[in-house]
Amino acid sequence: MKKHILINTDGQVVYYPHFFSEQESQHYFENLNNILAWKKEQITFFGKTYWQPRLIAWYGEKDLAYNYSGNKMQALNWTNTLLEIKAKVELLCNVSFNSVLANLYRDGQDSMGWHSDDEKELGKNPIIASLSLGGTRRFHFRHKHDKALKNQSIDLKTGSLVLMKGALQHHWQHQVSKTKRTVPPRINLTFRTIKDHLY
Repeated sequence: MKKHILINTDGQVVYYPHFFSEQESQHYFENLNNILAWKKEQITFFGKTYWQPRLIAWYGEKDLAYNYSGNKMQALNWTNTLLEIKAKVELLCNVSFNSVLANLYRDGQDSMGWHSDDEKELGKNPIIASLSLGGTRRFHFRHKHDKALKNQSIDLKTGSLVLMKGALQHHWQHQVSKTKRTVPPRINLTFRTIKDHLY
């Protein structure tokens, strides 16, 4: 499968532009958009609470809990479609994932600010597989410490997969910024492995 290595310093980002075909992507987008239990959540930054500018849903193994942006979330049971997608992602990545955080970007004003996926539950050097379905959005990366390293960005088209691994979350941040362009809704599935998940 065709791939492009976007980052290979202090971790690695590998981009697979055609993980799913347009037809497969449309099928999965319609299913997940209608079936997943989307909800609006609040997040807390530096003592202040805000509404997240997107909808989310979290699925995984039974009794799986995850502390995310100041919220403790309990995983919903896998849907058949999520399990089907997960199996295909695991085959490519050679990794077993036990959860997925789904994000629904309804339009260009929905976004994800600069952050690293460095929660303790993900382990020291987590492997995260991020699948895009629907509208194209630009994905940005910036190094936390080395300003000599150029920021990186890539347009995430429908059916594309980004694999983040190694020490990336210690050294880099990523975001999906707002855009004034008219863009169709986008679903992002980020498959993760929660390490300490029994409470």
